[in-house]
Amino acid sequence: MAPTNQVLVKESSNVRTIILNRPKQLNALSLEMVSRLLELFHAYEKDPSVKMIILKAEGRAFCAGGDVAAVVNDINKGGWKVGTDFFSKEFTLNYLMATYTKPQVSLLRGIVMGGGAGASMHGRFRVATDNSVFAMPETALGLFPDVGASYYLSRLPGFFGEYVGLTGARLDGAEMLACGLATHFAPLELSSLEDALCKANTCDPIVISNIINEYSITPKLKEKSQYFRLKTIERCFSRRTVEDIIYALEKENAKSMDDWISWTIQSIKKASPTSLKISLRSIREGRLQGVGQCLIREYRMVCNVMKGEFSRDFFEGCRALLLDKDKNSKVIKLLPLVY
Repeated sequence: MAPTNQVLVKESSNVRTIILNRPKQLNALSLEMVSRLLELFHAYEKDPSVKMIILKAEGRAFCAGGDVAAVVNDINKGGWKVGTDFFSKEFTLNYLMATYTKPQVSLLRGIVMGGGAGASMHGRFRVATDNSVFAMPETALGLFPDVGASYYLSRLPGFFGEYVGLTGARLDGAEMLACGLATHFAPLELSSLEDALCKANTCDPIVISNIINEYSITPKLKEKSQYFRLKTIERCFSRRTVEDIIYALEKENAKSMDDWISWTIQSIKKASPTSLKISLRSIREGRLQGVGQCLIREYRMVCNVMKGEFSRDFFEGCRALLLDKDKNSKVIKLLPLVY
């Protein structure tokens, strides 16, 4: 495949810096970008002169996710199997990153959502910064946290992964570090860190970690950080079903009217009920599976969503939020199938 300017490469000694370059679209991953990334990661793994990969992006977002609007357009034109080609390549890239033999350092400026999380969370080093914003907003779209999210969300402290996955809650850089989504936190100006990594000439993870540590700080969580709500999250999101989680949240809210709990309840109730149930079960199953098993299962799940036989929520969510942008999705509001 010929190089695309949606993905740029900078060579510096034994380091390859890969740059996502679709800033007007918040670096949303197109099929061309995913294909090119897969090609580059395969080539660099075989190249003995390459010792480290740095992944970053142009503009104000690291990556706002996969370009699912384009996927929906492809499905509408050519059927569901056309749409699954994107996910097949994306999940293959996620697995390659998760099992990569060389260190990947992701510099997470700005928005890190959906597919952007998949392109970074599976790598060895994930550097959050002052303006990082992480989220998995798929339940609002009628999808579920994919790209291996059932693996990494299920491994967050307590039931924080269920909270993040069901509500689409946005985490800042300090929260990302606190819960383990980020391995380091550095102030926004990252050029000095990049230069130091490029000069290091090493693939030793300990040396690389020490270099990043020199430029890192431990930020304070904001006073009203949702990470301080872990006990409430534990009480509510440990429940067996989505209905039980909502009931537990409403009981908490009745005891003390709380803006955060009210927001949490509303976020869940606005999401696709089918997506909520799929997402909860997926994260729970992910706790007992390896990353490869999670990605294979998630691919089967996404194929069923693309078929649209049991639910059309994904297509309606994309229409309302990404295509027509009227934010008035007409999903089934009854909560079916308890699990």
